[in-house]
Amino acid sequence: MNAAETRALLLALTAALSRGQRAALATVVGVQGSAYRREGTRMLVLEDGSQVCMLSGGCLEAEVVEVALEVIRTGLPALTHYDLSEDATWGLGIGCGGSVDVRVERVDPGDPVTAGWLAALAEGRSAALAVPLVGRGRLLVTPDGQVTGALPAGALHAFALKAARERLGLREPRAATLAAPDGTPVFIDVNVPPPQLVLYGAGHDAVPLAAQAHALGYDVQVIDPRPAYLTPGRFPGATLHDLAPEDLHRFTPGGRAHLIVMNHHLDRDRVCLAHALQSGAEYVGVLGPRSRAEDLLRDLEAQGVTFTPGQLARLRSPVGLRLGAEAPEEVALSILAELMAWRRGYDGGFLSGHAGRIHDADTHAPFPRS
Repeated sequence: MNAAETRALLLALTAALSRGQRAALATVVGVQGSAYRREGTRMLVLEDGSQVCMLSGGCLEAEVVEVALEVIRTGLPALTHYDLSEDATWGLGIGCGGSVDVRVERVDPGDPVTAGWLAALAEGRSAALAVPLVGRGRLLVTPDGQVTGALPAGALHAFALKAARERLGLREPRAATLAAPDGTPVFIDVNVPPPQLVLYGAGHDAVPLAAQAHALGYDVQVIDPRPAYLTPGRFPGATLHDLAPEDLHRFTPGGRAHLIVMNHHLDRDRVCLAHALQSGAEYVGVLGPRSRAEDLLRDLEAQGVTFTPGQLARLRSPVGLRLGAEAPEEVALSILAELMAWRRGYDGGFLSGHAGRIHDADTHAPFPRS
């Protein structure tokens, strides 16, 4: 789920709990074949039958609501398998060709694991929630070593703890169901801070890039020394930094930062590129032709500013996917498409003609069927 969906879900949950209304959280914990959403997608169901967010394109929600209402009534979690194939989706002809497993659990804000997980979601902090899909127990793990909750079997607890920590260490942590050594499927849900997009430059083409990135859940930061350009009206939802090139040391990118140099001003671009490459961020893009970035690097070298092979390996120039983009809105789409592919480990090629799976499902554990 993206940050916007998570915010909407949490706002609705907070309001419901303040009214004394009970709720259940439905989470996609397994996907086999093709499906509309992936593991970790959540939907909130309130005891009046209303819902917030979606698990599919509309073919699952009514059934999940019915399951959730029973879970709210009994307090017993439920794991349900849904076949979305064309011939099996309740005769509606809306199948996606695959199947999904959905776990529904009543929200108990007084439970320490639940409270910790909801706080991590609300505050945008890194955390992993491990839940065996057979049996009992839950485990909340944070990168600083804090562990809340426990699983009943020592070997299963150790496996879940190790798996949660490994997931948190990935470049783009994603939820997944993994098989423990004894065959128990363990769902690892993951929350991380929203990725940060830092734009060096508040020109005309930065406006659609910032807007599209904000809609996708990025924490957008815009740096420019020109107050007339750096306004909330031009960059709603972004954090603005009125910094001259000599003051860039006052800004430190976040841990999941992606930096784009797009000042359209050689002197500022030169200083900003040096700041970006020296920041430790894994992704540094330069807008414009490859020759522009090469000229900037040569100018910096002439000034005695050089970079290690590791720093240069982070440089993306020209930035963006090869889409034939021309207008600023198209260029923004190209850049964000490359960013998504890079973060998730894809090459950004066409899906048509691709022989493999659209989504990598190698880490999904098999589910026991009754």
